[in-house]
Amino acid sequence: MAIPCGRFAPSPTGPLHFGSLVAALASFLDARARGGHWRVRIEDLDRPRVIPGMASDHLRTLERFGLHWDDDVLYQSHGAERYAVALRQLERAGWLYPCICSRSDIAQAGLAGAEGYRYPGTCRTRSGSATDSAAWRVRVEAAPIEWPDLVQGPQRHALDALCGDFVLRRADGIITYQLAVVIDDAIQGVDRVVRGADLITSTPRQIHLQRLLGLPTPAYVHVPLALDRQGDKLAKRLGAAAVAAAEPVPLLCRALAFLGQSLPPEAPRLGRDTLLGWAIQHWDVGRIPRGQGWPAPPLPNVADSPEM
Repeated sequence: MAIPCGRFAPSPTGPLHFGSLVAALASFLDARARGGHWRVRIEDLDRPRVIPGMASDHLRTLERFGLHWDDDVLYQSHGAERYAVALRQLERAGWLYPCICSRSDIAQAGLAGAEGYRYPGTCRTRSGSATDSAAWRVRVEAAPIEWPDLVQGPQRHALDALCGDFVLRRADGIITYQLAVVIDDAIQGVDRVVRGADLITSTPRQIHLQRLLGLPTPAYVHVPLALDRQGDKLAKRLGAAAVAAAEPVPLLCRALAFLGQSLPPEAPRLGRDTLLGWAIQHWDVGRIPRGQGWPAPPLPNVADSPEM
């Protein structure tokens, strides 16, 4: 039987914040509690947004919090050939077509989707060959895609109403998240994806691609997002506070509480690795609260400085 495997896949566009720690910790504990591997992937395909040195900063932060990964880190920026193979497979099967529509063209069509305007299918039947300035879209179907999310419950989304045909390779040649994550989850042997609830509408797109490419569909666990005092998601682009220099144990306790996990009374005074070992033994997906997001809990009272 295949060894269970989870992963954490940050984008090096800013430092890891508390919400990042929650996602990393949840995926780490879930994989380790199942006796599996935990892998790290750097999602650095969107080159204009990548901050030099940030990937290394992410890895140092994970190590500081005791979240040690298995095998080599996978960098998506090194995966051009594997993504090109998948695109050729989809093109040969008739699922891809070139698109020259701009964002304003799509907005003018006025079709509302879950994340803004959805694509109206303008180029589906357009004649002519692809140009260097064309994006490549994958066709979707009207039948809804269903899956049982292990935290958020049964899900049912129709891609034609959610987003329409979506882009797999941008006009500037950059491979999009939706394709890259599907290929790399399969390559890394990921059987359970644990990530933030903001990505739940990406899941039907990824399941659609998995089916088209003949790849296995992992189980999905979408944990609630950590929200700030204004009720907004903690985000790198909004300057959420980095956790790199923070003391690990207090923030690990805070993240465990956010995930609904039980803590021993002495948790704030435990060493980092002892706390993580306890958390692995007592990990319970069923305790994670359902919902899109919740305010981050306050820091626990830490009287002593624990040893790592």
